[in-house]
Amino acid sequence: MNNWTHSKQDGPTRPGPRIPLHAHRRAGHGAAACRPSWRSLLLAVMVWMTVLAQPAAGADGAGGAQIKPVDRIVAVVNDDAITQLQLNDQLDMVTKQLQQKGIPLPPRDVLEKQLLERMINDQVQLQFAKQTGIRVDDTELDQSLQRIAQQNKMTLPQFRATLEKQGIDFAKFREEIRDEIILSKLRERDVDNRIVVTDGEVENYLKTQAALGGKENQYELAHILIMVPDNASPEQIRAKQARAEEAMEKLREGADFGQIAASYSDAPDALQGGMVGWKSAGQLPTLFLDALKGMKPGDVSPLLRSPNGFHIIRLVGERDSAKPTVVTQTHVRHILIKTNELVSQADAKNRLLELKQRLEHGADFAALARQYSDDASASSGGDLGWVSPGDTVPAFEHAMDALKPGEISDPVHTPFGWHLIQVLGRRTQDITKERQQMLARQAIRERKSDEAYQDFVRQLRDQAYVENRLDDKQ
Repeated sequence: MNNWTHSKQDGPTRPGPRIPLHAHRRAGHGAAACRPSWRSLLLAVMVWMTVLAQPAAGADGAGGAQIKPVDRIVAVVNDDAITQLQLNDQLDMVTKQLQQKGIPLPPRDVLEKQLLERMINDQVQLQFAKQTGIRVDDTELDQSLQRIAQQNKMTLPQFRATLEKQGIDFAKFREEIRDEIILSKLRERDVDNRIVVTDGEVENYLKTQAALGGKENQYELAHILIMVPDNASPEQIRAKQARAEEAMEKLREGADFGQIAASYSDAPDALQGGMVGWKSAGQLPTLFLDALKGMKPGDVSPLLRSPNGFHIIRLVGERDSAKPTVVTQTHVRHILIKTNELVSQADAKNRLLELKQRLEHGADFAALARQYSDDASASSGGDLGWVSPGDTVPAFEHAMDALKPGEISDPVHTPFGWHLIQVLGRRTQDITKERQQMLARQAIRERKSDEAYQDFVRQLRDQAYVENRLDDKQ
């Protein structure tokens, strides 16, 4: 997408476009393959637009000039089409990103295939989201853009002007953010909300850590995945293995890992040079942990096989983050007014100003919270209990930290709405055990979520009609 900061609240936090989780190509199946009418119409429209875009023969004194199409369909995804111009836009954007990161560029045709697969998978997910009622209205989208601008320390007009100076069309950027939010909501609804982490899993994770001497090892990895489709035939498996071995051989010959990842990998991070970032041991599958034993930073693993496909990992760095954690905790309560179609930003802020006046004249905070707050904590008088650094969003935490015990803030705006915040007390607390449990649960959830999401996208792709025309003659 771009290199702008993009919070998880607004969608996936990643600086570049997604890469396919499923690389195989489908020629059509069942009744879905027998829909010539709408595809013929799309082709007719494309041909008509091409003819209209050309000057009349001889108009420029070159009556024999060859007429070339201005665009063509490179893929059909159910009832939608992806065009060459759309693919070219993505190609230009990703090329700039790879250059900025210092990653050698793969051949153009290789990059085109990677990007088209990513666009196909995105289209499949967006279609499913639309069919199942996921929407992002203009109000929600504008609020998300405002937050993105704030995260980049700009006003929205300044952010828009900066994008346009870099040649980025703001209308396209806006719709891309809308799609990002839709995909984030889809993953949250159909994948993340169904992930369950049991206390037993957390206990086993911590026992494993204890067996390693209490170390909480973290690894910075780069990764190449050659995806094998579900129910793959022996021929398909051999073809995927040959592709993985070809990538492995290029690495042995000294090729840049990032370039090979961008050229070969089907993983979501392929166009980031395969960089996965820092992961704790609990976030990694046993297959990876076994391979990492004995590896030093800079080493590349042998070819690894899992049910998903073939993997190559590179150890970039390693660290032990286990240490006592002593933090200053804050006992805090709040009143939240959410904004929506009926409650504007100004209305929410004014309501809280009125409530603050009542509090200053002796009203009970807990009673007002129970009556007016839109947060789940309303039933407990707005009490959030003891919170540690990082437990709340930055805007809330910053305002909370500026208050002395007993003080009440002015209205504070966060992605959730507008808040009145009151600090009740502070304490220093050793949360090493709680932190270990939290990190363990978080690591297990993330690993499960990533695996479930890959399966989810692969199943959507298997159920879709996809026709890849990239290699067709123009």
